[in-house]
Amino acid sequence: MNLPPLAAIRAFEAAARHGSFTKAAEELGMTQAAVSYQIKLLEERIGAALFLRRPRQVILTEVGARLSPVMSEAFDMMRAAIAATRESADGVLTITTIPTFAANWLVPRLGSFQLAQPALAVRLQATREVVDFSREDADVGIRSGSGHWPGIVAHRIFDADFTPMLSPALAATIGGVKEPEDLLKLPIVDPGDPWWKLWFGAAGISEPDLRGDPRSRFGDQHLEGKAVIAGQGVGILTPAFYETELAQGQLIQPFSIVGTADHFYWLVYPEARRNVPKIRAFRDWLLGQLENR
Repeated sequence: MNLPPLAAIRAFEAAARHGSFTKAAEELGMTQAAVSYQIKLLEERIGAALFLRRPRQVILTEVGARLSPVMSEAFDMMRAAIAATRESADGVLTITTIPTFAANWLVPRLGSFQLAQPALAVRLQATREVVDFSREDADVGIRSGSGHWPGIVAHRIFDADFTPMLSPALAATIGGVKEPEDLLKLPIVDPGDPWWKLWFGAAGISEPDLRGDPRSRFGDQHLEGKAVIAGQGVGILTPAFYETELAQGQLIQPFSIVGTADHFYWLVYPEARRNVPKIRAFRDWLLGQLENR
């Protein structure tokens, strides 16, 4: 047997609890006639009267008295389940982010966010895919691109710039890197990366002869950075992602020349959810971290 319409069940539960069609109507935002109609539909579906209608009062029949506590319990269970789900959703911030931003910038700093928001758990999804907020379980994201996405708020956080970096030990193998041409004496990590040609063009070298297999690819900049730190070659990296490694001497940036791409890195979230507390908290924290750089 199919369940009766939810509106009819809801009207019965409220009327039974209040002992009044009028009070049930006030609670549900309906007219008294609409409540009476919904209960009549339910009685027809069940095949038995649920109330004795008397002047200025309604009384549950035996059938109605058996049904009422079961319906009230069912609604209480639904309310509890929804409240628990909402509490869980409010207590978890899901961040979808490009892997390099997650590994090289966000993860080392997340501790301060979690200290500031102890009731909020963080779940990271590191992916190069552009997440559809309307279909996937994500609250905020880090994307690269133009910053123009319909229905999305975008805060520009980093320029997608780039420059060569290498380990001090690798630089020492040729007596140091003093001119851009010196880089051509060293193995290049991911020589097929189009950023190389752009950077050498900015440095005045139009057709650089890069040492290395152009088929060699790491896929993500943070993996390329690991190879560079290990001394495997010179990498073309985004300075904002390697501030700590540069400060600690694990990497050197031999030249101030920085290439630029036609896109940027953005903090993004749905326009409709811009005032959700957990999203607002993360946005304010992240933008504050960037101001203090």
